[in-house]
Amino acid sequence: MKKLMSLFLVIVLVLSMTACSSKEADETTTTDTSTTKETTTTDTASTDTATSTEKQKLTVWAWDPNFNIAIMNEAKERYAAINPNVEIEVVEMAKTDVEQKLLINLSSGTTDGLPDIVLIEDYNAQKYLAAYPESFADLTNSINYSEFAPYKVQLMTVEGKTYGVPFDSGVAGTYYRKDILEQAGFKAEDLNNITWDRFIEIGEQVKEKTGVSMCAFDPTDGGLIRVMLQSAGAWYFDKEGKPFLAGNAALEKAVETYAKLINSPATMQISGWSEYVGAINSGNAATINTGVWITGTVKAGADQSGNWALAPIPRLDVAGAVNASNLGGSSWYVLGASKAKDTAVDFLNQIYAKDNDFYQKILVNQGAVGSYLPSQTGEAYTTADAFFGGQKVFKDFSKYMQEIPSIDYGLYTYEADAAVAAILPAVYDGQDAASALKDAQAQLESSIQ
Repeated sequence: MKKLMSLFLVIVLVLSMTACSSKEADETTTTDTSTTKETTTTDTASTDTATSTEKQKLTVWAWDPNFNIAIMNEAKERYAAINPNVEIEVVEMAKTDVEQKLLINLSSGTTDGLPDIVLIEDYNAQKYLAAYPESFADLTNSINYSEFAPYKVQLMTVEGKTYGVPFDSGVAGTYYRKDILEQAGFKAEDLNNITWDRFIEIGEQVKEKTGVSMCAFDPTDGGLIRVMLQSAGAWYFDKEGKPFLAGNAALEKAVETYAKLINSPATMQISGWSEYVGAINSGNAATINTGVWITGTVKAGADQSGNWALAPIPRLDVAGAVNASNLGGSSWYVLGASKAKDTAVDFLNQIYAKDNDFYQKILVNQGAVGSYLPSQTGEAYTTADAFFGGQKVFKDFSKYMQEIPSIDYGLYTYEADAAVAAILPAVYDGQDAASALKDAQAQLESSIQ
């Protein structure tokens, strides 16, 4: 724990220095999160709403105005109809600013500047919960977690206590151009239930027969390695939370496979997000392997309507791997020091854990696939999408989501990412993955001491 606290203090210091030189124009000043009067405790696990007759205020911190902020504002409007005496202020900040302000307050023990509700990325959740378990409200008996995707619940559970309200899923899939693959002689069933090795074989034939690259990847971005790992039910750490890069069979296979992809003539090597999006919308890449959140970007190529389709993600050729995985996603957490904690929990419970229509609307308007399972039988999920040739893509995504292996992301996902990324160039040049991962293990262990 001392090492973890020290790491947090270092992060806070670095973030503080970064903030001093930041010129981001979208930073919003944090407001007073206090309430006018403290609420009477209610049973938020019940079907009754914690309606208050006294004015209260909730403050929410989040990032991304077109996604998280827009969705939270929709939730705010819906709750106003249930509990009109509650004012909800949604404060927009850059993601790094949310993390910085949260870390500074938690590490200093200062609660005055904290919000009532905060959005936390799933990859970072365990780090916050392990370091500051008393700083977040225990919602174990307040939310019906059986109605959420199991892998999301696992990510916010520590020592039998569950702390968050699951939000969006980063369920992954393979988006592909039907017209290009058909030109190369492949049909939809040829992409179902396949391994990455078979994906590469198909890709090389597509490139040879059509001149179009099968996929576009950035050699410096190891996000796909996370997709591969989770599909195999594996991660960067063992069951005790200790670094497990060296000797990790699934990770070794993932690194080998990513190197094979990067070096394959089927792959267009790109740099950064703009080139990635350009490859998609220009028709220079026949497939995209990533999270559902890319859907809006794909559909931005209106001239390609009817030519796209969706298939499950490929799997690693290791025992127990499945054709389902995740990339990204966040969840909502209530701060333990909130003076309106019961109302904050009730708000999340009433909207994010019960309101089916809410999930239909945010799917249509923001392309958000929630992890609330009952919502996925709604009309928005079962409607055929003309852009995807009439395929019910969100219904398929909901099926994939329920098959994602539940794993523990541990405390240091991004530190492990950096260690693995550092050895990728050597693997591209021929170093065997097993020996390279020994170097990555040493780097990771050093970075978290």
